Amino acid sequence: MTSSGWLLAESPVALGNQGWYAAGVSATDFVEEELRRLELAGQLRIPDSAADQAVLAQHLAAQGRPVIDVSSNDYLGFARQSVSRETLPDPACRAGAGASRLIFGTHPAHDLLETELARWLGYPTALLFSSGYAANVGVLSALAGPGDLIVSDALNHASIIDGCRLSRAEVRVVPHRSISAVAQALQAPARRRFVVTEAYFSMDGNGPDLRALAHLVRESQSVWILDEAHSLGVFGPQGRGLAAEALVTPDLLIGTLGKAFGLQGAFVATHPLLRTLLWNRARSLVYSTATSPLLATLARLRLPEVVAATPARAHLAALATEAHLRLRDLSLPTTADRPGPILPVLVEPPELATQAAMALRQNGFLARAIRPPTVPPGTARLRLVLHSDLTFPDLSRLLHATATACRP
Repeated sequence: MTSSGWLLAESPVALGNQGWYAAGVSATDFVEEELRRLELAGQLRIPDSAADQAVLAQHLAAQGRPVIDVSSNDYLGFARQSVSRETLPDPACRAGAGASRLIFGTHPAHDLLETELARWLGYPTALLFSSGYAANVGVLSALAGPGDLIVSDALNHASIIDGCRLSRAEVRVVPHRSISAVAQALQAPARRRFVVTEAYFSMDGNGPDLRALAHLVRESQSVWILDEAHSLGVFGPQGRGLAAEALVTPDLLIGTLGKAFGLQGAFVATHPLLRTLLWNRARSLVYSTATSPLLATLARLRLPEVVAATPARAHLAALATEAHLRLRDLSLPTTADRPGPILPVLVEPPELATQAAMALRQNGFLARAIRPPTVPPGTARLRLVLHSDLTFPDLSRLLHATATACRP
């Protein structure tokens, strides 16, 4: 067996296929080499298991310390709510859709949720997708094409980057949050123009001037796609996001149900004609099994809770304001320029960021080190995420532990 034979040892199909081996070399030898390159670059990720987290929780509990999540996107704490037979809205609700939306997969639960989401955000209609990734990839590749121009922020999410690539349109990547760079890029000749950005950047805790951007896309007659994945439920009146806070209306607003809603899935709020075009051309929708009707029902029932979570949002905002002041006092460098739940603390080199995350874990805080290629080279960081059930004493301990862990 070759040095990478362990990768195939449990696979009877692989062991029985002698065509995979030639002169003692496996067709999968490249895997070990690729993993070694990732490790040498400080980019190798090893997933935690639930068992590992349980052992950590038991260890800390024995010391009288809880395990506090400061890494997930469960901003309002809804993801931790349990579901039981008693809490199900309808015990007969279907768990699976059975097919894609265009074949047999559309159920009343989908239509009801889309109607309620659109009404909440002030749009005529909405369309569900299986994930935020599927929504961004589907929207961009369906609407833009050869001869078109997409202007994309340099730090946009991977799903936006992949959607741009799949569209085969010309893509102009502009410096992060630079309105002037967007304006200059839009001067290029094109059949149609699109501007796409996140409202609240998930790794940086900042965002563009949405009012200035709205004026620019209107003047240039561009289509504006705004990803509000990390801002819906957290910012704006009734948690309607940063666009609502800025009193602007993108042509397509992309939101997720897996962040503040604490569930799974995503949606696009838009206009009926755009929805119809996505229904026909968004391949990530057309060729995927529809969202679970059960999850759609739970999301519809969760929406009033998100709307009513004003006290939780106010507490989260107070925590964020305090955290920003303390980060400055502790001389911890961050990319966040406004109070919000995402607190990136820059730590270099990447190995130090990983060590800092482990040190926080030993102090009872589950935080994550974010390294290239997720973020640009030279900007490895601890990504701390505040939640509405965090207390001010918890925050003080977290920031003190972070300052200690980030010292070389």
